[in-house]
Amino acid sequence: MRHLIGVILAIAAAAAIFFAASWAWLKVRPPLGATSFVHAHGVIEGFAVLAAVGLLAGLLIAVPAISPLASGLPGLALLGWTALYLTNVPRAMRYIPLRAHPYGAGFAALLETGLLALAGAAMVVPLFVPSRWRRMRPAAVVSPAMNPEGNFPGLQATQTMTGNHGLMSDWVQTRPQQRIDPDGPMRSQPPWGPAEYG
Repeated sequence: MRHLIGVILAIAAAAAIFFAASWAWLKVRPPLGATSFVHAHGVIEGFAVLAAVGLLAGLLIAVPAISPLASGLPGLALLGWTALYLTNVPRAMRYIPLRAHPYGAGFAALLETGLLALAGAAMVVPLFVPSRWRRMRPAAVVSPAMNPEGNFPGLQATQTMTGNHGLMSDWVQTRPQQRIDPDGPMRSQPPWGPAEYG
C-alpha cells in the first residue's frame, strides 16, 4: 500500500514538473531592460511556483515515510528524457506533449538547459537507500528495564537492606510515635551520657 501511494505521488510530481515548473520557467525570464523584479509580477509568480515545486520534490526525497518510488519514478523519466535528448535531439523534442502551449515550450527549455537532468539526478537518490524500501516501525513504548508485568527487576537489587528487612518493615518504622512530654519526670539522656564537671 505504501508503494502504491508512492506511485500516485510520482504521477502528481511528474504533473507538477511538467505543468507548473515548465510554465514557471517561462515566466521567470526577465523582460528586456529590466533592472528590478519588484514590479515584475509575472517573474515573482514564476519564482514562487518554482519554489513550490522544489519544496514538493524535496519532501518526496527527504521524508523517510514516503516510498522512494514517489521521487524515483519521475527522476528516472527525467534522466531518460535527457539521455534521449543527448542522443537524438529531434526525437526528444518530438515526444514532448503540448509543444504549442507554454507547458511544452517550458519543458523543452528546461530540457535544453540541463535542469531536468539535475533534478532527475537528485530525485533518484532515494531509490538507492535500502532503508527507504522498508516500512517504518514505531519505536517500543515499554522501557527495556521493565518487564511485561510492569515491575522493575533491578530495583530491589539496588536497595541496601540491613538485617534482612524488606521495604514494608522499613515503612512500619515511619508510623506516628507517641508524643513525649519534655517536662515529664523521665528525661532521656543524650547518647554521650551525662556531662562531667572537673
